[in-house]
Amino acid sequence: MIRSRIGILGLLHESNTFVGGRTGLDRFHDDLFLRGRDIPGAMEGASHEVGGFLAALSMETDVEIVPLFFARALPSGVLERDAFESLWEEMDSALAAAGPLDGILAAAHGATVAESATDADGEWLGRLRQRVGPDVPVVATIDPHANLSPAMVEVTDALLAYRTNPHLDQQETGRRAARLILRTLRNEVAPVQAAAFPPMAINIQSQATADDPLRSCIEAVSAEATQPGIVEQSLILGFPYADVPEMGSAVLAVADGDPDLAGKVADRMGRVLWEQRAEFEPPFLSVAEGVRRASHSGRTPVVLLDMGDNVGGGTPGNLTAIARCWIEEGRGRGFVCLHDADAARRATEAGVGSTIPGPVGESRHALSGPFVVESLADGRFREEENRHGGFRDCDQGRTAILETGCGRLAIMVTERRMAPFSLRQLTAFGVDPGAFRMIVAKGVIAPRAAYAEVALGGFLAVDSPGPSRADMTRMDYRHRRRPLFPFEPDADWPDR
Repeated sequence: MIRSRIGILGLLHESNTFVGGRTGLDRFHDDLFLRGRDIPGAMEGASHEVGGFLAALSMETDVEIVPLFFARALPSGVLERDAFESLWEEMDSALAAAGPLDGILAAAHGATVAESATDADGEWLGRLRQRVGPDVPVVATIDPHANLSPAMVEVTDALLAYRTNPHLDQQETGRRAARLILRTLRNEVAPVQAAAFPPMAINIQSQATADDPLRSCIEAVSAEATQPGIVEQSLILGFPYADVPEMGSAVLAVADGDPDLAGKVADRMGRVLWEQRAEFEPPFLSVAEGVRRASHSGRTPVVLLDMGDNVGGGTPGNLTAIARCWIEEGRGRGFVCLHDADAARRATEAGVGSTIPGPVGESRHALSGPFVVESLADGRFREEENRHGGFRDCDQGRTAILETGCGRLAIMVTERRMAPFSLRQLTAFGVDPGAFRMIVAKGVIAPRAAYAEVALGGFLAVDSPGPSRADMTRMDYRHRRRPLFPFEPDADWPDR
């Protein structure tokens, strides 16, 4: 029996160009940096697209899985030039050593930016295409927060975006991609794809796929692709915090051997999205109003979504606008997690029951203290459920719970930055979410999957200051395409 050899590789990073500093190779080593046979050991069963690749392919007796390379880093600033080149060299070396491959399954993000390439995903996927040649099928998964580029579309046979936000279908997306490449290798389909790029960007606050207006829009867009000959379709929401020419929303259709059909369907999908553009402009809630509403809520806790310091969007995780306002004006106890390695170190050295001075949090607007060290931990926890991002084994380094003198705010300080994708970030260290009137979650949509079971008072998205603030029209873009709605409200997209 002749077995198809299918290579698996991936590079995932969401790059916020408004964050100071650059992302080095060490950030990937801190998260996931896997070569060859290390990939199945770490990713089998994971709620992640690579877990989906492995699960689907392992069911086939006529397939040889060839794990090559996979790296992921928590969202942060632009990739250093040398880091990006090193990551590609890892992939290229793995491809060279693997021998002939019949197909490639690639996990890309779609919003990776490097110093040397604003469209870093298009760049490494293009190099991949050059390495394997034009005849080897390449099917890739992308995050719906991708800033899709024509280059990504051109160099792959098919791109499949996750369909949920919070991202709970990553493993299923990987399975879909694996099934598609298997059908391709068995000559059951011949995927060709086309994309449409309406000149618009969807506000992050409006990107919850289970809520209107996006839920209804997805249904309307998807309806345009439910016809014979279309094998996959994706709505790409975009990532507004990358100031690059590719930034914005897009749609993509994959057809069976018919590029004209793919193009026509993509254009129709794009037109539906464009006609609903104004519906994605949300009202914005100030920090003071968010604190006031949480203080007077009849049900608790209320989760305040700290949009300006969205760790899952690449921010530092140490901004204190909501915490400071709660100390001054909030009623009842609140909770916030801040990335502050120095405070975590000082608390660890002082010990439980000790009092440490400030500062805690971002230096310009730090919390002044003093703080009582309530507990200490090593910061390791495991998420057993399917959560946004597919994160499972987590390590936020030295962790301390601090109590303010006024008793209004408990503060978790961590040595490493950690996105609020798991409620275990609290409960694994003895924090009872029900003990608080207000909890700050430094995210927008992603924390909803983690906190839904305890957020009895609901979620409030707060337009806090920071490099991922809710009102993106107030951010200083230099390189985005123009015109682009809502930045240019009168932007037009003529019929082709």
